Amino acid sequence: MAAPASAAAAAGRGGAMSSDNAKGLVLALSSSAFIGASFIVKKMGLRRAADSGVRAGYGGFSYLMEPLWWIGMISMIVGEIANFAAYAFAPAILVTPLGALSIIISAALAHAILQEKLHTFGILGCVLCVVGSITIVLHAPQERDIDSVKEVWDLATEPAFLCYAAIVVAAALVLIYFVVPHHGQTNIMVYIGVCSLLGSLTVMSVRALGIALKLTFSGTNQLFYPQTWAFALIVATCVSTQINYLNKALDTFNTAVVSPIYYVMFTSLTIIASVIMFKDWDHQNPTQIVTEMCGFLTILSGTFLLHKTKDMTDSPGQSLSTRRLKHTSQNGFAIEVMPLKCQDYVDDETLTLSIPKADNGYLKEEHPLRYKDSSFTSTWHQIG
Repeated sequence: MAAPASAAAAAGRGGAMSSDNAKGLVLALSSSAFIGASFIVKKMGLRRAADSGVRAGYGGFSYLMEPLWWIGMISMIVGEIANFAAYAFAPAILVTPLGALSIIISAALAHAILQEKLHTFGILGCVLCVVGSITIVLHAPQERDIDSVKEVWDLATEPAFLCYAAIVVAAALVLIYFVVPHHGQTNIMVYIGVCSLLGSLTVMSVRALGIALKLTFSGTNQLFYPQTWAFALIVATCVSTQINYLNKALDTFNTAVVSPIYYVMFTSLTIIASVIMFKDWDHQNPTQIVTEMCGFLTILSGTFLLHKTKDMTDSPGQSLSTRRLKHTSQNGFAIEVMPLKCQDYVDDETLTLSIPKADNGYLKEEHPLRYKDSSFTSTWHQIG
């Protein structure tokens, strides 16, 4: 009996795509397009807002008055709604891998619109991240059938997941209150770490809400259960915090690097949370688990490449240590300078230029260099 049943199940999985799966596929593709574009539009809004107020990376909220940022935010919300709806029509094994497309869309738009160049090894890192993530998802177990939101609550309140949730919340609080003030502007993993940690709890709660809504629309009302609203409160709290720190990451670091690293960390932690909460590995053989672990190692390799090459360029004459910086002074002089030394965050280094004046005097301009975005401010002094 078991063999025919397995064969039937395999035939069902390998047959033509159903109309529901087709709807889920379209929704998932649309989700990736909207989310990938939202990173770019939001950063354009953040740049405009920075010209008229305090940057988001330094605690400013002037971007809330910038229409372009809201367009990006709406695009992200639409993408998330489409992604949420996709899970109602198609299985996670079809929907989840397509989220990797948002990385490619974001990186391509950042290259074309924001002029944020991605090194060849950065592109390889993106490919490794996508391949590793897809490997994990394609070998992930099937979702379990759940008939009530109370079943999800029972899973969420088991000791193993409560321990995971406590560790995640504690780690997020440590990052927010102790690490962000000192390293948020210099380490890309800090802001993204907060988003990813809380994101894993968000997905578990969103999945619970999706189950509740699906059961409600099918005739079994789940809205009168307090557990449904508890999950909704968790989603609201985690999402609002994620948005804040994702804005800081986008405003401070290269978008083409933020998107893949965020995707990798978020996906990895979400899979871990799902394995603990829904006990996904209980019904998998060792080969499947090892394959998933190999996918995870591939993701780590891609993350390493992205992180180490985020400030490199392909042109040997235009690497970070030798590229020329262009600047127009307050007096209209067009100046092109070349840093002779480049170290991590050399805020204390100053480049001094002397420009001849018509009256045989000189103007001296001092440039405090900032490695992070290769920009500098200038102070003019009359000499001679």
